[in-house]
Amino acid sequence: MKKTIALLFHERDARPGSPRHDTYTIHPFARYWREAGHAVKAVFGVQSFVPADLAILHVDLSVVPDEYIEFAARYPIVLNGGIRDIRKSTFSRNLVQPDDSYVGPVIVKSDLNYAGLPERLLASGGRPTGLALRLRRLLRRSEVPRKLRRPLHFGSPTEYRVYDTPSAVPPEVFESKDLVVEKFLPEMADGLYAVRTYQFLGDRETCMRIASPHPVVKTDSRSARETVEPHPDIVAMRTRLKFDYGKFDYVIHDGRAILLDINKTPGDAPGR
Repeated sequence: MKKTIALLFHERDARPGSPRHDTYTIHPFARYWREAGHAVKAVFGVQSFVPADLAILHVDLSVVPDEYIEFAARYPIVLNGGIRDIRKSTFSRNLVQPDDSYVGPVIVKSDLNYAGLPERLLASGGRPTGLALRLRRLLRRSEVPRKLRRPLHFGSPTEYRVYDTPSAVPPEVFESKDLVVEKFLPEMADGLYAVRTYQFLGDRETCMRIASPHPVVKTDSRSARETVEPHPDIVAMRTRLKFDYGKFDYVIHDGRAILLDINKTPGDAPGR
């Protein structure tokens, strides 16, 4: 039986045909569904309800506004309808505070997904968002030498910074609500840093291990990749976090699966 599928986007998200919109991996799926005879309708915002048999909530923000959650609930079946917040501070089990006893290497990241780029792109008129302005003020106040300041204003996840110990992290970083400090627990493979990317939609899944000489492994810096089985702890985490569709990045460190990043609107751009 042919179905109607609604893709629910933010009202200011990029429209079909724009470079950013076309990077979402949901669109190749939509093409397959259309070829199979299903109707796929893009819905931008919550002003007009478009009837459908199934909806996929695809709001590219780290925190989904309540009105989108409520709007999606009007559909008989909703994928990712229970996901409200994917900030690292909500799921990471390796956060470090300045008074913790941990003394190993750490990595400083944006709390928002993908360095907060989706939030900046949705900001009207291309003006700096509140996040960008707060980071700029933080860096102006910092006593860190000027040549070390720029990596704290992350343009993308490739700029995340690794420190040898928490004591080397500027105090302003711990004070910022926009940044998080995590234990740096890498997976090593033949002298390279490795990250596993677990992607899934319903009961279909795939997992790749990507290796790079750079400690922040992203798809644009990969030097090797292989297909691997997803770790059962990560699959269980997907269920606990109520993900129907998305991508998880994780590593295996000392035999443990460590979740690094969760994304409910994956794309084929680096790090998305």
